[in-house]
Amino acid sequence: MEYKHLFFTLFILFFQYCGQHKKHPATDGFSKSDFYTVHDFNKVDKIDAHVHIDTDKPDFVQQARDDNFKLLTINWDDPNESADMKVQQRIAIQQLKAFPGYVAYATTFSVRNFNDGDWKEKTIAYLKNSFAQGAIAVKVYKVIGMDLKDENGEYIMIDDPRFDPIIDFIHSNNIPIIGHLGEPKNCWLPLDKMTVNGDKSYFSENPEYHMYLHPEAPSYEDQIEARDNMLRKHPNLRFVGAHLGSLEWSVDELAKRLDEFPNMAVDMAGRISHLQYQSSINRLKVRDFVIKYQDRLIYGTDLSAEPSSDPSELKKRMQSTWTSDWKYFVSNESMTVSDFDGEFKGLNLPKNVVEKIYYTNAEKWFPGL
Repeated sequence: MEYKHLFFTLFILFFQYCGQHKKHPATDGFSKSDFYTVHDFNKVDKIDAHVHIDTDKPDFVQQARDDNFKLLTINWDDPNESADMKVQQRIAIQQLKAFPGYVAYATTFSVRNFNDGDWKEKTIAYLKNSFAQGAIAVKVYKVIGMDLKDENGEYIMIDDPRFDPIIDFIHSNNIPIIGHLGEPKNCWLPLDKMTVNGDKSYFSENPEYHMYLHPEAPSYEDQIEARDNMLRKHPNLRFVGAHLGSLEWSVDELAKRLDEFPNMAVDMAGRISHLQYQSSINRLKVRDFVIKYQDRLIYGTDLSAEPSSDPSELKKRMQSTWTSDWKYFVSNESMTVSDFDGEFKGLNLPKNVVEKIYYTNAEKWFPGL
């Protein structure tokens, strides 16, 4: 009986070992040369497809060039802040001319006078001028759905029919839309319940956008549904959901949208820590998601440069962000980040997946980049 018990125990241990060490389909048949290392960072062509260059100074682009990055700088307009889309456009065009081949830009449109009778005509005229000056995308900002109201004080969402002529005009020019619609799901939680420190910091400093404090405003689900409704109305529109499409909290939920909307991709700007947080819980699920949707994920950071930015501090911040992200995607090393407590392992993605995320997807979704 003792031998039978010993044999049974060894049998169970053997199968547990096999389950823990079985090859994963994503790496089956790959050799070491099929993966990048952290030391390959400078050697690989890369695109950061979500930055904000709000200064005439060359430091940001010079550092990007040194690190083998091209950039997409994105304009935005917020009535609650000092953002001036016309100033941003002037700067973007200047940087584009100063660094041809390294900088492209996305324009935006204002909703400050949305309720005026001539808003549509003025918006289309502004976009037409932007396209003539080289804009390759249009950003739609979160003020739509979170701040913009009609004459009766009702919130206006992105699926409002008054946006349809604008969206149709953009699509008719073969220009993609970058949609920052809604916010992280954390935005609707109290600060102490948020999953990452970056969200805690941002919403404590920007209470007007901390929707937990504004229960009268549209819910998180309302924001996502309005975006989805807009995409259903415009199925052929090429759409890039900024910040993981505001579905950063769940790769499962994001996968549902990517399945439903074949002309939708997402950038990762400012939300990679949310993937890392999910990796700390279930690394394999995140890795499987990235590999399955490797054609729909675009690298971006949300890094910004202001006129007051100290050049040395700016370059240090850029390199720290870029090299940490690279390590996460290419290695299987244990890592920590300041955005949450605990360790997680890198995704160790194959070269072909890394190249899509860092370069070819951006070129595909943003023609002219």
